[in-house]
Amino acid sequence: MNDSPVVTVVIPTYNHAHFLREALQSLCAQSFSNWEAIVVNNYSEDDTIAVVASFSDPRIRLENFRNNGVIASSRNRGIALAQGQYIAFLDSDDIWYPEKLTQCMQSFDDNVDLVCHGLYWFGNEERNMFCGPAQRATFDALLDKGNCITPSATVVRKSILDLVDGFSQNPAVVTSEDYHLWLKLAKVGARMKFLEEILGGYRIHSSNQSSAALRHLESVLQVVEEFFPAQSSSTISFQIRRRKRLGLAYYSAGRVMQKNGKRSDSRRLFLQSIKYWPFYPKIYLGIVLSVIHHLPFVSRTSK
Repeated sequence: MNDSPVVTVVIPTYNHAHFLREALQSLCAQSFSNWEAIVVNNYSEDDTIAVVASFSDPRIRLENFRNNGVIASSRNRGIALAQGQYIAFLDSDDIWYPEKLTQCMQSFDDNVDLVCHGLYWFGNEERNMFCGPAQRATFDALLDKGNCITPSATVVRKSILDLVDGFSQNPAVVTSEDYHLWLKLAKVGARMKFLEEILGGYRIHSSNQSSAALRHLESVLQVVEEFFPAQSSSTISFQIRRRKRLGLAYYSAGRVMQKNGKRSDSRRLFLQSIKYWPFYPKIYLGIVLSVIHHLPFVSRTSK
């Protein structure tokens, strides 16, 4: 009889004890019970170890592992220790709904390597976010249009993760290591299925907003350069695709900065976007809005 768990849940964490408890509670509440969880603790300075110990659940294991600022290293460590045939990722500040694993595992068959579902964004922002769909997750679509998959919504076969050597541990792609992985998986033909159900929550808070926007932009540019190298082709169609993708990267970063009140920074990024691809109409609206917000207020009240 094989007593190995079917699913290994990899939970990287650092100083998130206050969120980690909620994440583990949501895991223990799963209707699907044949799982193990590996909490990969980057030597947190809070009470992370005590939080994990408080659950007294033999399915939950703690692995203290120094990742030197590269979360991909923690995820890869969890994958390496996994006993399950499937890997699920749960960030320590996110939560799952009780039917998450049940519905994901029911969606696997011989023609599916990865299952992804929708998430409810909560915290500083609230809305439903749906990953995919499948036609947006092909290699070309991911490369041209950007990421449409997120780790906490994803369950994937361990065998195909091993095939592509897991996450890149290159420090230059930190914050985009998941995007890099999805591109690698799509490139080797991973078969992906997207569920329209909302099966978890993605927490929005200050540590994952505008303060990291520029760093994220640099990591996206690094990923684009790896899969879209500037010197790999001189054809006009290739160069058009590449410039359009770079324009989108700068535009997306500009929107994040604008949303968080960084008007001058957003304007600079929009102008950089125009340099690469001047055909996004929304860029010009963004520039206008950033200028308007800097104009002095003039009252229209009659004297």
